[in-house]
Amino acid sequence: MIQSDENGLFAIQQVADMTGLSKQVIRKWEERYGIIQPKRLENGYRIYSQQDVKTLLKIKLLSEQGHSLKQAAHLVKVFAEDPKVPIQEGKSPDYEQWNEYVFQLLEKGKHCDEIELNFILKQAYHHVGLERFLTDIVVPFLKEVGRKWETQEWDEYQESVSSLVVRDFLVQIRRNYQYRENAPFVLGACLPYEHHEVPLHLILLRFMMKGWKTQLIGASPAPGAIESLVGKLKPDVVLLSATTTIPFETDPKLLRRLDQFAEKQMDIAFYLGGQGAVSNLSGYKPRAITVTNSIEDILK
Repeated sequence: MIQSDENGLFAIQQVADMTGLSKQVIRKWEERYGIIQPKRLENGYRIYSQQDVKTLLKIKLLSEQGHSLKQAAHLVKVFAEDPKVPIQEGKSPDYEQWNEYVFQLLEKGKHCDEIELNFILKQAYHHVGLERFLTDIVVPFLKEVGRKWETQEWDEYQESVSSLVVRDFLVQIRRNYQYRENAPFVLGACLPYEHHEVPLHLILLRFMMKGWKTQLIGASPAPGAIESLVGKLKPDVVLLSATTTIPFETDPKLLRRLDQFAEKQMDIAFYLGGQGAVSNLSGYKPRAITVTNSIEDILK
């Protein structure tokens, strides 16, 4: 297999793994629409650039949004000539911002290759530094993994392996990071019945970069565990996370109880974030817990 070089060149099987398109479809689109023109090696094998992969992804996305392949190819050509022309609708992936590490992670994630996923994450982290690693690599990769799972392009096992490898890598970073003894302390916790903890890892790493000591309660803590640990650890800030609405549906009084507990903690600031929490605001309105999806609001 051809490994990508510093210019991001990929073999057709790698491109198929990254895009979810078959090799036959990739060749067909190339020949029929001329939208990509891969180079050829001396043996005749095609090699594709990062831009070729991005182009294929854009055409695929537009076709999924209802455009014919001919229309999609035309829109992508127009965008190439004038990048100010929008071609993607809604909250579609910004493929132009993707880098080689994202493509490599998608290739290995498709095959559930934990060793290679870890190796690429280590390379990326040491190459670009923590802040860019999170914003330019981890977040785009996880969003695409979630999108592939929602559209059933990837199965549950592919999604789970990719997410868990990233989670474990983020845990290693936090555990090995140095902080001052007098650093402010933030405690992160998923709500009971909430299993999506990766967003909290990302937020806690942002706090860590600002000089905070961080600690995370694992996914779906037992009812009462958050209150117990807050009482023992006495953090300066508590971050609660609900990516889904499952915690509120399972225990309708959960938020009220936590809010009543937070009211009694005079020196501790409580925040609740996540799409599940924001969409649940039509119910109980907390008084001591601030509901926000903006980490900047918390770090002010």
